[in-house]
Amino acid sequence: MEKEILDKYIKAGNIVKKVKEYAKTLVKDGALAVDVADKVDAKIVELGGKPAFPADISINEIAAHYCPRFKDKLVIKSGDLVKVDLGVHIDGYLVDTAISISAGKNAGNEELIAAAHAALSIGIKTAKPGVQVREIGKAIQEEISRRGFQTIRNLSGHGVDQWVVHTSPTIPNFDNGDKRELKEGDIIAIEPFPSTGEGIVVEGKDSEVYEVVSEGNIRTGRDVLEYVFEEFETLPFCKRQLINKFGALKAPLAIKQMLSSGIIKEFKVLREKNQNSKVAQAEHTLIIQEKGNKILT
Repeated sequence: MEKEILDKYIKAGNIVKKVKEYAKTLVKDGALAVDVADKVDAKIVELGGKPAFPADISINEIAAHYCPRFKDKLVIKSGDLVKVDLGVHIDGYLVDTAISISAGKNAGNEELIAAAHAALSIGIKTAKPGVQVREIGKAIQEEISRRGFQTIRNLSGHGVDQWVVHTSPTIPNFDNGDKRELKEGDIIAIEPFPSTGEGIVVEGKDSEVYEVVSEGNIRTGRDVLEYVFEEFETLPFCKRQLINKFGALKAPLAIKQMLSSGIIKEFKVLREKNQNSKVAQAEHTLIIQEKGNKILT
């Protein structure tokens, strides 16, 4: 990897480390989820980066992709287990990371969070050049099972690339039989999800998070479309971001046209199949190296 590119990954990682610590101060009883998300994204910009995707604030059984809406009224309550999933990019070179935070003291939450951290740690130790990705998943699953939880099998880690949050290889959270081998220099995100439920996520409501999938044009709101292409390229963005810039009338109309024209696609909120369960998440982006992995986040 060229030094200039590596420096951008390192800079993005240094920013996200600071923002994760900042996020821990925001998650508390009575906080609005949308305020946490807005403050996290703003801190990234303040520190010299750009969000690789809008911050997700997923609570309890919601495992991923809950991006607070414009004027969202969701309030974090004492006892909630909150996942803050965030990313930073410098010129498209991005890092992806996540932390789980208990809103107030809660022994059950802390056990689940500890399982996520332990599984992430063993996954990172297992990941080496020549290792099959199934072996990483096996190690993660065994650690989570040993602690009495289920690993969510249909959520996985992934490779990252310039302007692309999710690319190959897929890094499973169980032994899925995939014999693909990691290579020196691969940049991957490992993200285990221990659960008190069934270990399966299902799709919930629309997330209002989108991603450009093709070129095209729309009849009205072309300035919104141009902004999406220029600002986000192929990185995810959310309706709230566009409303904040273009207003509550123009932005939704432009998004509706982009969706109907096939220019963008929308993600779904992902929740545990057992709605009475809780899910934790821990995630690092790292560079695979024979001499020892370089953890960027």
